[in-house]
Amino acid sequence: MWKSFINLFNHLPVAALIEDKILCMHGGISPDLDELTKINKIQRPSEIPNSGLLCDLLWSDPATGPAANIFGVKTKGWGANDRGTSFVFSEETVEAFLKKHDLDLIVRGHQVMEDGYEFFAN
Repeated sequence: MWKSFINLFNHLPVAALIEDKILCMHGGISPDLDELTKINKIQRPSEIPNSGLLCDLLWSDPATGPAANIFGVKTKGWGANDRGTSFVFSEETVEAFLKKHDLDLIVRGHQVMEDGYEFFAN
């Protein structure tokens, strides 16, 4: 059963763009994502690599909570992720990304939130 689910996940798209304004993914943004068209170039099905765009779309985190703020220092820009894979990204990184790509919102589902959702970076 587990192998069937993994096979299914390896075939699914890794991100979606809604009405050209809302970018959705499991993890978060990536320093390698300088053009949204790069998402369409990701080969599917595929195994998840330990680094790079596909890894980041699935495993990067905002620079808040348990995966971020290494040694209690607030991350600015991109930082190392305590999970041991991908990156954490700051509010400034999100704001610059949204402006560059003319987006309104990034929606991600990687972390459990007490109220079911949480806003980051306005």
